[in-house]
Amino acid sequence: MHIPPSRWLSALCVALLSLAGATASAQELVVSAAASLTNAFQAIGKSFEQSKPGTKVIFNFAASGPLLAQIQQGAPVDVFASADQDTMNRAATARLLNDSTRVDFAQNTLVLIVPAAAGQAPKQLSELTGAGYRRIAAGTPTTVPVGRYTMGAIEQAGLTAALQPKWIYGESVRQVLNYVARGEVDAGFVYRTDALIEPDKTRIALTVPTISPVSYPIAQVAASKNAALAKDFIAFVRSAPGQEALQRFGFSKP
Repeated sequence: MHIPPSRWLSALCVALLSLAGATASAQELVVSAAASLTNAFQAIGKSFEQSKPGTKVIFNFAASGPLLAQIQQGAPVDVFASADQDTMNRAATARLLNDSTRVDFAQNTLVLIVPAAAGQAPKQLSELTGAGYRRIAAGTPTTVPVGRYTMGAIEQAGLTAALQPKWIYGESVRQVLNYVARGEVDAGFVYRTDALIEPDKTRIALTVPTISPVSYPIAQVAASKNAALAKDFIAFVRSAPGQEALQRFGFSKP
């Protein structure tokens, strides 16, 4: 069920370029953010717009890897918010960021979820090797941070070989959530904030320790034509109203 992102990546870049070209304005801001930030950032975006009348925030939500690829291909992005440090480090290495603006703004937790109607739920990761768990969803490790966090935890638990045949990969954490919510898989690894979105369709089986903290960095894209507004948005995300919104959706402080 792995769907290569190459087919929609170019189309999305063209769409963003067209959108920016049609509505270019000093008061418009394009923010590319990890899929797990969708609900929280939409709320933050509305508050930011209210604090700056005439400002419009245009969001682009997807897995962090494809978002980075879009920026590399020239998509007109002002602010980039990733679900992991590795992706942001690659952006910095490629000189795509205004490094002085990079800051961490939130943390999350990796959890294992099962469909709400499931008759069983694992109490520890080793139980996933059993016959009751034939299909397990995770983000594609090469492009989706939650997938890398997952595989690191699985390797640390010594379960890599045992679980290898069971993986069903999603192109974002939200796709993994949807697989579980629709009962298409027996379990899936998502962030706690995502698990809270579908409380009637999924339930958290256990919290999964990760090798490194699930931390979110944000930075202004170097090619931004709205640098001042980008910095204002980053500051707003870290402000009391921004942090309150993030915590309301289940994120913790950095």
